[in-house]
Amino acid sequence: MQLNRSAIIAVCFALCFVLSACAKPELLDTGPVIGVASLDDTEYTTTDGERLRVSSWKANDPSAVFVAVHGFNEYAGAFQLPGPWFSSRGISLYAYDQRGFGRGDADRLGKWAGGDIMARDLTGFVELVRQQHPQVPVYVIGTSMGGAVTMKASVDYGLKADGLVLVAPAIWGWRSMNPILKSALWVTAHTVPDKTATGSQLEIWPSDNIAWLKAYSKDRHNIKQGRFDTLYGLVTLMDEAAAAAPKITVPVLYLYGLKDQVVPETPSRKVMASLTAPNKQVVYENGYHMLLHDLQRETVYRDMLEWLGRDKIATPVSTGRLQLDEAGKQSKSGTSD
Repeated sequence: MQLNRSAIIAVCFALCFVLSACAKPELLDTGPVIGVASLDDTEYTTTDGERLRVSSWKANDPSAVFVAVHGFNEYAGAFQLPGPWFSSRGISLYAYDQRGFGRGDADRLGKWAGGDIMARDLTGFVELVRQQHPQVPVYVIGTSMGGAVTMKASVDYGLKADGLVLVAPAIWGWRSMNPILKSALWVTAHTVPDKTATGSQLEIWPSDNIAWLKAYSKDRHNIKQGRFDTLYGLVTLMDEAAAAAPKITVPVLYLYGLKDQVVPETPSRKVMASLTAPNKQVVYENGYHMLLHDLQRETVYRDMLEWLGRDKIATPVSTGRLQLDEAGKQSKSGTSD
């Protein structure tokens, strides 16, 4: 007998119910508040005592500051290309390794901290950066998963940013996934939560910058696989980010590439259309998921400067991009800014 789709889905959910008692997703341990958060050149210490490594590219007498939030399985080193570019143009960039990623304790790497903890960490980090730069506007760049953390922090934790730059933010949550995929992830996260997947057989190209991808794959601080419970937590965070989009109140620059093979176009456009805060949206015809590392990355950097109102310190170049106005309509860009 051939089962139809509804029957298959029903079986999957029944299996989920039966197996749910076997295991559950694991979260990183977090402690109570034990002190005041602090920030120096190498570490960000949170109020519960977590020590997160910091990377920064500082400008002399900066006119603005970026706080950059990395993507899934990455760390602050993800901003090695944009950091020096912006600092040489008078904009400092600070980044930190989020909990469970990067240069932290080996026994904590790859484990999920939870969207609320990650959003709280970002909010605290921005506050400390503002204390160091009280007279300078501070903007937050969130890439992929970091974009989702940024969106959640802005809505749920009162993130004090002068604006958000969302670079291909991870917003492909539960509501956007098909039932079969959702069921499969639920089952694995609740039965074999500590098992991992690499995604190496998917043949996904996150960027056209092959030299960067080779260096990225060799960087020991980038995690090469993901636990099923961590992936489960990531999808939940993405769902929360999508829901947060229309509630954001600060200005937003939303960047997306039409060759993005990681975050699908359809849910991305839905989130773009849901934004109610003042926003500018730029869709790059030749852009991949890692827009800040693509071969055309300096075009993206200059678009960011233009949005900040500091485009005069960068030489205009051909853009080859599509723009979306605030009504969500697509228009062809010119050849120079």
